[in-house]
Amino acid sequence: MSQPDISKPAGKSWREINQERKALKRQRNEEKIVKREKKAALDREVEAKNHEEIEREKKYSEISTISIAVPGSILENAQSAELRTYLAGQIARAACVFCVDEVIVFDDIGDKLNTKKSKLDDADGVKVARKSCVQLARILQYLECPQYLRKHFFPIHKDLEFAGLLNPLDAPHHLRMSNDFQFREGITMNKKVKPGKGSQVNVGLLQDISTDKLLNPGLRVTVRMLPAQDGSKKIKGKIVSLTTPRAETGVYWGYTVRIANNLSQIFTQSPYKDGYDLTIGTSDRGAPIDDMPNKGLKYNHALIVFGGLHGIEAALEGDEQIQAEEPSLLFNHYVNVLPNQGSRTIRTEEAILIALSSFRTKLQPNNEPMVFSGTGIAVSSSFPASKVEAEHSTVENRLDLRRFD
Repeated sequence: MSQPDISKPAGKSWREINQERKALKRQRNEEKIVKREKKAALDREVEAKNHEEIEREKKYSEISTISIAVPGSILENAQSAELRTYLAGQIARAACVFCVDEVIVFDDIGDKLNTKKSKLDDADGVKVARKSCVQLARILQYLECPQYLRKHFFPIHKDLEFAGLLNPLDAPHHLRMSNDFQFREGITMNKKVKPGKGSQVNVGLLQDISTDKLLNPGLRVTVRMLPAQDGSKKIKGKIVSLTTPRAETGVYWGYTVRIANNLSQIFTQSPYKDGYDLTIGTSDRGAPIDDMPNKGLKYNHALIVFGGLHGIEAALEGDEQIQAEEPSLLFNHYVNVLPNQGSRTIRTEEAILIALSSFRTKLQPNNEPMVFSGTGIAVSSSFPASKVEAEHSTVENRLDLRRFD
């Protein structure tokens, strides 16, 4: 076979050819270095953003919160299934109206009585507890969940048989399709996505939105709605923590629910890193609330515990893990929220309303959420529309659609 003709181009010496090759090689190396520097700079920018987001989430988690603990046994004192459901609805309404962050349903009787047990899915997995506790927790969860998500999280269940009779919470995060707010609650859908893309999430709009994280289907998530790009019909969002909407906008974003099998688990299973720094027990044997100074109770995470038919004393007797003899020793303050009451007893659902109303002037959060001043959520007395919106809105837009929920 003939050898290939390796000849130099006409008019160029070998020195010139070698210099051109070296210059080309040097140019390629410089381009690689520039690409490497750009990639490193991009990685540093992403890392800085992640660090900034972590710090922001940490800051948001430090916002002062209020938790209430309610005994599940109060449902057993109701005379019918309808009244049990309505009682749970009253507690949910009170928690929402006073912007409670966490509702704890605890068993104040324990295993003294051989009662039925039931199961409930909560943040810690499947929880087995007293049937009345599970029913109360399930109804509280149902009412807090936005209407467009309920069919995904709450299949037909006997505990929710009469839930349709209850007054809706009408919480700010129960957004209509017409509401244009920067955050929404959603559920991750079981849809195939391209490699490197995040989950599709149903947030109550006509189409699912694309997010930045790939998560298991069936999870409830909070999504920040991103501005639409020019010419793009696809809606995109970013998954954020549950505390972000209230931290950034000041709007109340609902409550969480957990179950405690006894009185001690209220304190030991707190979701907050350092637990509750202000604990308050309510009882007619406590000190009058009128003696407490205004804004005198400073807190990061406050807990208010309510007793059942026989008070917190009965819950203390039923808990073998607590050695204290007096319930007042368990709390920073043991308070009578309504001295000189006219009735021999105050029902728990009444005590919650009275206590939360009275403590509004006594509690002073160390890191208070900002006051919501934006637009985009359902119009109400707490979140009024701006004057510009009111002037340009038609009679049709001013209709209060809450009664149709």
